[in-house]
Amino acid sequence: MFYQVYVRSFADATGDGVGDLAGIRAHLPYLAELGVDALWITPFYPSPMHDHGYDVADPRGVEPVFGDLAGFDALLADAHALGLRVTIDLVPNHSSHDHEWFAEALAAPPGSPARDRYFFRDGSGPDGAQPPNNWPSVFGGPAWTRVPDGQWYLHLFAPEQPDLDYANAEVVADLEETLHFWLDRGVDGFRIDVAHGMAKPAGLPDMVPAEDTGLFADDGPGDLRFDQDHVHALHQRVRTVLDQYPDRMAVGEVWVFDDERLAQYLRPDELHLAFNFRLLTAEWDADELRSAIEHSLATVATTPAPACWVLSNHDRPRHVTRYGGGEVGTRRARAAALLQLALPGVAYVYNGDELGMPDVDLPDEVLQDPIWERSGRTERGRDGCRVPVPWSGEQPPYGFSTTADTWLPMPPGWAPLTAEAQAADADSMLSLYRTALALRRSSAEFGGDGVEWLPAPEGCLVFRRPGGLVCLLNLSAAPVPLPEGRVLLSSAPVADGSVPVDAAVWLSS
Repeated sequence: MFYQVYVRSFADATGDGVGDLAGIRAHLPYLAELGVDALWITPFYPSPMHDHGYDVADPRGVEPVFGDLAGFDALLADAHALGLRVTIDLVPNHSSHDHEWFAEALAAPPGSPARDRYFFRDGSGPDGAQPPNNWPSVFGGPAWTRVPDGQWYLHLFAPEQPDLDYANAEVVADLEETLHFWLDRGVDGFRIDVAHGMAKPAGLPDMVPAEDTGLFADDGPGDLRFDQDHVHALHQRVRTVLDQYPDRMAVGEVWVFDDERLAQYLRPDELHLAFNFRLLTAEWDADELRSAIEHSLATVATTPAPACWVLSNHDRPRHVTRYGGGEVGTRRARAAALLQLALPGVAYVYNGDELGMPDVDLPDEVLQDPIWERSGRTERGRDGCRVPVPWSGEQPPYGFSTTADTWLPMPPGWAPLTAEAQAADADSMLSLYRTALALRRSSAEFGGDGVEWLPAPEGCLVFRRPGGLVCLLNLSAAPVPLPEGRVLLSSAPVADGSVPVDAAVWLSS
């Protein structure tokens, strides 16, 4: 199981209200006790933070607010000593506008080698006053910004995130240098941001207009911004570097929903894993969840890769909130945890999932996600799922920091959510995750790769793993009889012989 650490929000060791590498290091024993196998740490590189680290000014350094390289090395050493592997975010699609390359590009004339590292183009229309094509930015508005000499540059995200051109050999070589830099330090792998967006079509033609042009949509071949065929050559280059080091891996953020197209990223010479976001985007419905599972397994069936299951991350509403919020959302999230962890393959858990954290409805004046401003303040963005993790105590900042002025405000009323409170409660979400992960790691019932669907009451899912695990998820409107078998774990009490509504149970068949 991989545990995603959103570095700004995990733990603050320096008292400035922002999470940091030292905070992660201090909580490694907690992660080991939880049952984590590996970490994915979001970007901690030097950055002006227009997109909170996903605008990288130097991919081979550490932003001072998060620490320094010595601190990263210490974190890595401690994690390895605890048996935890460490993977880090790689952000190859774009750089920060503060990157030295972009400064050189702005200072250089049109057509210069410095501009060839990015996508600088003349505009269209009279006097080139219109963008070169009709591509929209994922964050709202056009994907082009004009510079004073009249040319435009491409940014699929914020204007502060100019896209890099991998048709340029210097850009490819720099990516490989970054890979070697971190692999030589001992990192165990990478999560590749926007892994389906690193290649652009020749000539940058107009795309077919689509209703939803955000990152979390897949508009198919008509959306020329993503999933171009020659992106696979870049992943082959990355894999060639990774294969020079033993036991290293890469997982791609690939917002592609066609099973065959997604499978192409998992060929033997490309990514080791790709997030399949079907489970994350499915509604709380038996048919939708079963379809998500079937498509995810079908995607990897002809590849060397296992399935890769995600319920929440730093870009999407937390599943407690997606599933209804409050008591209902929490009950469903407990059941969803058992569903996710019962499935064959790799599970990613977002920091705070194990505490049942919900999204927070933040006031307008504290919102920081660039989506808020780029959308003309019509889309609130992703800040609600990025509020810091509560560790202990009765009031904000709940042990996250020594200052209550945290980078995003923490709400009152979270004392029962803290890791400290939940560790002492055998029925808490944290205890459920700890028990589930211990069983998943040690029990023979979890063996085998496939799932066999079993007859199920209407509105329920029941499947068996080859090792003998049976998982039942009740999404109907009434309790259902508990199947035969020895109960290993349940998300709600089943002592009366029935599985409650919005509950899941693991049995040994």
